[in-house]
Amino acid sequence: MAKHAVLTAFLVATAASNTSAFSSTSHLSLGSETILPVRSSHPHEVLTITRTTPSSALFASTMDSEIKKKEKISMGDRIANSGMASAAAMATAAVNAAVSMKALEAPDVEKSYISLDKTQKELDEEGLPLVYDKDLIEAYWSKEKGALNKRWGYFVGKAVPFLTKLTTLFIRDGKIADEEVPALSRQARMDLQDLGPTFIKAGQMMSVRPDVLPQATLDELTKLQDSVVPFDTNVAVQQIEKELGGPLGQFFTSISEEPVAAASLAQVYLATLNDGNNTKVAVKVQRPSVLGTVSKDLYVLRRAAEVFQGLVERFAPQQRTNYVALLNEWAIGFYTELDFNNEANNQQRLRDLLLEKGVQGVTVPKVYKELCTRRLLVSEWMDGKKLSEAAPEEIKRVTPAAQEAFLTQLFEVGFFHADPHPGNLLLLREPTADGAELALIDCGLMASIGEEDRDHMVSAVIHLANKDYASLVDDFIQLKILPQDTNRATVIPLMDKALSPYVKGGGAKKYEEELRKLYGMNDGLESQVGGFQAMTQDALTVLNDIPFSIPPYFAILGRAIVTLEGVALTGDPNYGIILQAYPFIARKLLQSDSPEIQTALQQVLYSGDGSNSGLKLSRLLALLNNAAGSIATQEGAVFVDIDAVPEDGITFEEGLKFVLSDKAESLRKLLEPEVDSIVDILVRQFFRKGVNAAVIALTPPRPPAIPFLGDILPPSPKLDEIPLPMLLPRIDGGTPSAQVLSIKQLTEAVAPKLSQEDELFALGLADAAEEFFGKEMAEFVRGENVFSTQSIAILLSGLRSGAFKGVNAVSPQAVETVVESTSRILSLIRDSNSAGSASKFEKALRSAVESLDPSERRRLEEIVNELTRRTISRSLERLSAQA
Repeated sequence: MAKHAVLTAFLVATAASNTSAFSSTSHLSLGSETILPVRSSHPHEVLTITRTTPSSALFASTMDSEIKKKEKISMGDRIANSGMASAAAMATAAVNAAVSMKALEAPDVEKSYISLDKTQKELDEEGLPLVYDKDLIEAYWSKEKGALNKRWGYFVGKAVPFLTKLTTLFIRDGKIADEEVPALSRQARMDLQDLGPTFIKAGQMMSVRPDVLPQATLDELTKLQDSVVPFDTNVAVQQIEKELGGPLGQFFTSISEEPVAAASLAQVYLATLNDGNNTKVAVKVQRPSVLGTVSKDLYVLRRAAEVFQGLVERFAPQQRTNYVALLNEWAIGFYTELDFNNEANNQQRLRDLLLEKGVQGVTVPKVYKELCTRRLLVSEWMDGKKLSEAAPEEIKRVTPAAQEAFLTQLFEVGFFHADPHPGNLLLLREPTADGAELALIDCGLMASIGEEDRDHMVSAVIHLANKDYASLVDDFIQLKILPQDTNRATVIPLMDKALSPYVKGGGAKKYEEELRKLYGMNDGLESQVGGFQAMTQDALTVLNDIPFSIPPYFAILGRAIVTLEGVALTGDPNYGIILQAYPFIARKLLQSDSPEIQTALQQVLYSGDGSNSGLKLSRLLALLNNAAGSIATQEGAVFVDIDAVPEDGITFEEGLKFVLSDKAESLRKLLEPEVDSIVDILVRQFFRKGVNAAVIALTPPRPPAIPFLGDILPPSPKLDEIPLPMLLPRIDGGTPSAQVLSIKQLTEAVAPKLSQEDELFALGLADAAEEFFGKEMAEFVRGENVFSTQSIAILLSGLRSGAFKGVNAVSPQAVETVVESTSRILSLIRDSNSAGSASKFEKALRSAVESLDPSERRRLEEIVNELTRRTISRSLERLSAQA
């Protein structure tokens, strides 16, 4: 409500005080009393703010008459409300007067994230640049002052009556009653239509937010998608022929008599190419003179943004958001939508990128670049209906594909469609040959985000989904939303209160419900008042104590997300974009090798406190499941439980295939030292327990005691302490060194005793093995019955005979031999212990390996060989140290 009140006060006061602000009028009045002198642009002229302009008198009289309709409103309340409105109006008037005295600069394209061609300088017949150019637009503005003043006056004439009515209702009733909504919505839609394409676009964007606006308003705004009056087809044909430089029949064999779609900036015809194949195409033709209208509207909005920025700086100077920069980004994008050559380039690029990334379910029409000009776009015909015309169940079915396409654009390639409203998403009547059900059209507004910002956003989604608000603060600092000196003790609790309800999904309506629960505003009047006071205090803390700033590119990114989320909510009222996007984010986490993503991955897989105390196997398994789309949640099925493995998770076969795929490059890189350490721990455990078992098996039984004489026979020798001559190999394959070692000394050298931490980790591995593969695998991991007596005898025989002489023990051939030998030994163990029956793990492993494609199997062999080489090298280094 506070947000609406601020916006209303701003617009009403701006309109009321400025019906002639661009003229040379020297007095800006709000009453009979002079309040504030302000220097005008003329060196000898002073503007005075008083209380008696016609517009403010109209505002006051209208409000007073409306308030009087409600006798229950006391005189004191009316005076207080009138005073607040007057104060807001006076402050706005003062700021606006200052703004009107200076020449407004066009947005600087060098600071924009909008994808556009910055090289062309061509002007149209009105002197406007065909491609966005700051200096040329300012030159146009400077010579069109009268037209700009007229446009501002028209805007004010539409805004004042509507916003006066809105503000009056707020002051009179404290809310907008349901019975008032239909009439207000209808008037708003009609005003937006009358104001033209710029404002129609804004209304279209809000028409897909069932969680924000009442249904009556949505019904009216939805009409903006289809209620645009088309211009004459004869004019369109003339424009096509002018753009292509020849008669229509030279390029097309047919064209529809009427446009199949009419939008605020252009209209579309169905045509067939003159290519011998009668290929169906969509011909998009720009509205005549639309560029001049858009340029004037952008000037009006830029001025409004300057006024709003002045109010923020006056009343909330600690806030650092540059609202003018946010408007600038939107303005550059809107202007750029009128460059159809740029749109053609964007569309083809997006099509190629989605194909390259293997995105399923969504297609982008092919562009016929040779027929495209600044005002004409010809592309592949897509036979379908707007998603806004689809049933909720249809929208819900295709939402995952649309979401995957957008997330790929945003986080993978950094080039995304910034206007994905339902009119730009076509539900195809028949899937394409590739199985796509959705077509993404109208690529006039595309934006680019750098890799560093994308990675920080990925990290933010991870921490938000995991409810790790301490780390989220760091993400916001990196994204320049929060300053470096942020007071974490203040920010983190407020993040919890503000963001947790949003993560739960359901849009604005569900957010309000969750917020009321959070502040205890559901029971009785007393809790309502107390909860509202607590919520107000938190809001004031944000405004007064937390100097946040919204980066300019969020103007475009936010528009895209708001629009897509609105579409998804139409199909599923409980849709939550954070949780739904997490599988994609998990895959990104496992694949990317950027420093930011690697840091986020470490935080998930380790303790999260930066100590890297040890890999959490449960988190690794959970993350693999998350990437496959299976998520375990906590707190009412909302936040991701990173320590829990989903019950319906992926199989061992699926997990191995994913880990060895191109999609897990980041994970393999991170786990490389971990796996090497695991192998070392297991090998040492195997060796020690295997040698111990072999020694026990080979040691002769103790001689029996002789009756009446006792143990007079000498005890059996301790085999592990008998010195034996050995030839210890060298890594480089040189002459082995002769050593006399006992088996015990050899064991301590090759397999040093495990530390307590290592033993605990090994126990964890064994428990995990038993959970997934059964008791036999757990015994194997614990080192039970690993080495047979025969295998130990073979090992000792080799060391004593110098069998490794002249052989490079870490060469590929030697490594391959060791791998094969190990495989045979394990087969012998399995045969002796299981009577030839394959274990559960062996069956799972065989099935998993057989499912690998050639590149994945090659990667597995490379990993096994590398781990074996490292194990041999490590053992030889330990033996060398013993020598």
